[in-house]
Formats: sequence, structure tokens, C-alpha cells
Amino acid sequence: MGEAKIVSSRFRLKHLVVLSLMAVLSACATTPPEQASRSDVFDPYENTNRGIHKFNLGVDRFLFRPASKGYVKIVPDPMVTSFSTFAENISLPGQAVDYLLQGNPKQMGNALLRFVINMTVGGFGLSAPADELNLPPVDTDFGETLHVWGVGEGAYVELPFYGPSTQRDAIGVVVNLFSNPINFSPTRPADNLGVYAEIVRRMGDRGRFSDTVDSILYESADSYAQARLIYLQNRRFELARDDEDAYLDLYSDPYAETGTDPVRDPYLDPYEDPYAE
Repeated sequence: MGEAKIVSSRFRLKHLVVLSLMAVLSACATTPPEQASRSDVFDPYENTNRGIHKFNLGVDRFLFRPASKGYVKIVPDPMVTSFSTFAENISLPGQAVDYLLQGNPKQMGNALLRFVINMTVGGFGLSAPADELNLPPVDTDFGETLHVWGVGEGAYVELPFYGPSTQRDAIGVVVNLFSNPINFSPTRPADNLGVYAEIVRRMGDRGRFSDTVDSILYESADSYAQARLIYLQNRRFELARDDEDAYLDLYSDPYAETGTDPVRDPYLDPYEDPYAE
């Protein structure tokens, strides 16, 4: 009985945090001019964003970058892949919730089926046998859910510790911290397991693609503008994959010629600009 009360209290507290942060972000939202092209960068908070970007650079330079390089150097590559796969697998119930909210029951079913297979046959989620069965890949979040609901991209924002985002995706980041049903299971092995797993996954990506990230953050003339451009182009392309009309006048499929897809290929550099020639 006491444990049930604790779980219920945590549930209410987490949702209160989500609603509060969503209210703050919505209150700060500024709508871009209607005549602006989708290819324009809407960044009315650039001064603040650049300050946060400078802070994030410091965190990366002195903490995340060396830790990530040490991680991929010490831990064998197959284990790095397994830990990243685990992070993806435990996110699947949350993705199923997003697909449900998007009105996409087929992909919701795919997400749940992949979760069951990978968490059982796949050794508690450390591998992805669902890929060998050719189950369709899944990749969504609450930011995409808001996009499906017709919520605009909003202004570009850079989040402390997290990095590039938009007002719409910032709300998605906050909601997805708490929307995974695993977080509310009374038998879960540890609080915030999904958060820890995501940090480890990001460390793996940061270590594996260190040269690409370093070139953006430390070798470009304006790392803020470069990171902003790459993020917005990649995000718009991600959304356009499931909405053929979205941004169709802006970009073509950069993976069409090679046949590669960042969802299916875990070794495809997630920091690469897909529109760069």
C-alpha cells in the first residue's frame, strides 16, 4: 500500500513538472512571420542561445568529450553497440505511446512487437533480433507527435546539456523523459533507467563520431550557426520521411542514391549534415 502511494506521488509529481515546463515554453513561444520560408532559421533568442551554447561547449570540452573518448577506447566496440541497442529498446514502449497519439496503430504495434522480441530473444535488450526478422524500424518522439498534431516548429532554442532543439522539440524532450510506461512500473530495476541508458548511448555516439563532432564544435568559424543549421536540416528531413509533402520543396532525399538510412544503420554518423554535397 505504501509503495503504491509512492508510485502515485511520483506519477503526479512528474506530470506536474511536465505541465509546468510546457506552460513556460508555450508562454515564451514566438510565432515566426507567416511569409517566412520553411528554409529560414527563426532564432529570436540568439543571444541567449549563444550563451547556452558556450556553456555546452565547456561541458563538452572538459567533461563529455574526454569521458566519451575514454568510454569507446576502453569498452569493446560490440559492448558499446549493445549498450546503445539497449537504450533504443527500452525507449520502444514510449515510442509506441507516441505512435498511438499520432494515430498510427501499425507503427505502434511494430514498436511493441520489437520491444517484446528484443527484450526476450535479444538478451534483455542488448541486441536487436527484430532486425533479423525484417520488422519495420521505428523512430519517433513527442516532438514528432506535436508535428503530426499541427504544432509549428517555433523558434530555435539550445538547451543546457542537451544541445540544439526547437520550441516544439523542447516540449517533446521534456515529455519523453516521463512518458515511457517503463518509468511507472513498480518493478523497474532502477529509477530513471531510460535517462541513464540514453546518456550512455550518447557517449557512444560522441566517442565514435568524435572527429565529425569536433570539426563542427571546435574547427568551424561559427560552431553555433553550424550546429543550428545541421540540426534544423536533419530534423526537417526526419519529419519529411513520414510526411512526403512536408518540406518537399526544400530538400531531396540525401540517402536515395546510397540506399542507407540512419534508422537502419547504427554506424551512420548522426552528426553528419545529410544535405551537404
